[in-house]
Amino acid sequence: MKRFQSIRWRLQIWYGLLLATVLGGFGVAVYRVESEGQFRRNGEEMQRRVQVLAASRHPMPNAHPPRQQFVLQPENTALFDQEDGAGFYYVAWLHGGDPPIYSKSAPRDVPMPEEMASSGQRIRAEFQEVFFTPAHGDCLLVGHSLARDLGDLHRLAAWLVIAGSAVLVLGLIGGAWLVHRALQPIWDISQAAQKVATGDLSQRIATSASGSELGQLVNVLNSTFARLDTAFTQQARFTADAAHELRTPVSVMLAQSQDGLGSACENDEHRQAFEASQRAANRMRRLIDSLLELARLDAGQEPPRRHPCDLAAIAAEGLELIRASAAQRGIQIHAQLAPAVCPGDCDRLAQVVTNLLTNAIEYNHEGGEIYVATRCKNELVELVVHNSGLGIARGDLPHIFDRFYRADKARSGQAGHTGLGLAIVKSIVQSHGGSIEAMSDPGKGAIFTVTLPS
Repeated sequence: MKRFQSIRWRLQIWYGLLLATVLGGFGVAVYRVESEGQFRRNGEEMQRRVQVLAASRHPMPNAHPPRQQFVLQPENTALFDQEDGAGFYYVAWLHGGDPPIYSKSAPRDVPMPEEMASSGQRIRAEFQEVFFTPAHGDCLLVGHSLARDLGDLHRLAAWLVIAGSAVLVLGLIGGAWLVHRALQPIWDISQAAQKVATGDLSQRIATSASGSELGQLVNVLNSTFARLDTAFTQQARFTADAAHELRTPVSVMLAQSQDGLGSACENDEHRQAFEASQRAANRMRRLIDSLLELARLDAGQEPPRRHPCDLAAIAAEGLELIRASAAQRGIQIHAQLAPAVCPGDCDRLAQVVTNLLTNAIEYNHEGGEIYVATRCKNELVELVVHNSGLGIARGDLPHIFDRFYRADKARSGQAGHTGLGLAIVKSIVQSHGGSIEAMSDPGKGAIFTVTLPS
């Protein structure tokens, strides 16, 4: 059904219906004009022959009472009884009770017209007949077989159907080409917009119809894409520059804090102040490192290296790293790691696994569980991380990969979190041509699924 929701298919269907209606109407009109013309020509020929028959009546000499006799002149016999089967015949009924006079090709079962008007015309089976009553009791009839005419009309109808079908097929092919040409700019716009939506802001739409309405739309969209590209580039540059500039004062703060802690502090209050400064500086350093990493991913400065990576092995290493943290909170780990090889940067993918496993521990209940699985599915590889923790509210779920987004107070209150971990994970996965999805119900944990091309 989606196909018939397409503008291209709807235009093609309406165009086909309109063309079929026009061709059908034209064919019917041609057939009716030809059939009516044929009947009219036959009627005119028969009227002419009836007048010849009327002139062939002569008074019978010495007849009492007076009667008419029918004598067809030799020069008029050629008008009847042609041997080609498409000629004309006649039947004459004369007053006085004599048998009807038939021409050679006239059927012997021709009935005398019941309505004795001065003249008339009738269709009887496959015969077209015209009759004339020159006097009371006399009737002259000229007939014509319609067999050949009907055959010609049937052949004409067949040729009209064949020609109309051929024109319809050619018209549909030509219409499909025209519709394709007309909608191609829309297809190009859609493709470019999809690539821009996935982060490729360098896309531009090429069009040859710059003066048309679609050409003007393309120019507006290209201008919009260029502004977006410039804005995001400036934003990424600003983020990177700001992070670089902040690194130096943060390093100084850390150095001074360490020196202060290493020296003989006058009292515990001073020591606590140095420790708080050191914690804040470490948190700021992690934030700056995350911002720099996101800026590099956004700018594509570090495209992922392409080497065969086994997600199962990477997940196993990540589990060993977080096993001690899980044991401290009594969290049990369940793993089903089937081989799942894909091309990519193993270090970057390890960062994805570590971030997801760390979140699965930090946002879990005491004594909770974590399920980790890798598998191959339809030429794709999947990594699934499921915890039995707090879960994510449905209103927060669409935003958890946004930068600096905090889902709830429980998350925002935990120290050491920058709100950039899942954003980094998504950027790394997308740079590998994959996708990440999250599913959750509050109180039932969360499931993160990473899908990568194999």
